[in-house]
Amino acid sequence: MDLYTLMAWTEYARYFVTLVAVLDPFLAVPVYLTVTAGRSHAYRVRLSRVIVLTVFSVLAGTAFFGDALLELMGASLPAFKVGGGIVLMMMAFPMLNAQTGSVRQSPQEANELEVAQTSGVVPLAVPLLAGPGAISTTIIAVQKGGSTLHLFAIVGCIAVVCALLWVVLRLAGPIGARLGLTGLNIATRLLGLILTAISVETMAQGLRQLFPVLAGT
Repeated sequence: MDLYTLMAWTEYARYFVTLVAVLDPFLAVPVYLTVTAGRSHAYRVRLSRVIVLTVFSVLAGTAFFGDALLELMGASLPAFKVGGGIVLMMMAFPMLNAQTGSVRQSPQEANELEVAQTSGVVPLAVPLLAGPGAISTTIIAVQKGGSTLHLFAIVGCIAVVCALLWVVLRLAGPIGARLGLTGLNIATRLLGLILTAISVETMAQGLRQLFPVLAGT
């Protein structure tokens, strides 16, 4: 394996934007505020830290062990791109309606959250944030390169996105008060629109690789 080859910076920027859209920190704000309602400041600080570390651990682990996961499933990368694109689109459609969607959170998980039967890490960190969409996006991004430096660049992007997530969670109260539900919904819809376009492109890439005739070759 080549140790030092990197892709064009645009590919890492694409992964960064995709991951931000998939995680959608603004969608997590009202859920986080619900979980921490009536809790102390120390609890909110601790929970936000645990959530971010959990998301980072899941996605960084996916980056390092994505190859093994693909081999275990016996799936080719083009097939995984098509499947991953479908997952992203299933996440994007509810976002266009400012909704969570069942891919991110099942009705049972939402009910547990409402009656305070969870700690907030589940289902807020997993699967609401680090769910199927974020995992599949990370595996596809890692597979585009073949070097150790590329792998660490992907992990670096994950770290930056998680830092952004931490800032949003720490400022969830002021953000929620300033933007209000309407502002948060607008941000989620914009990210949903971006994610829709990315999902279509991801599926198109996979289909062209599975069926070269679609690419005119």
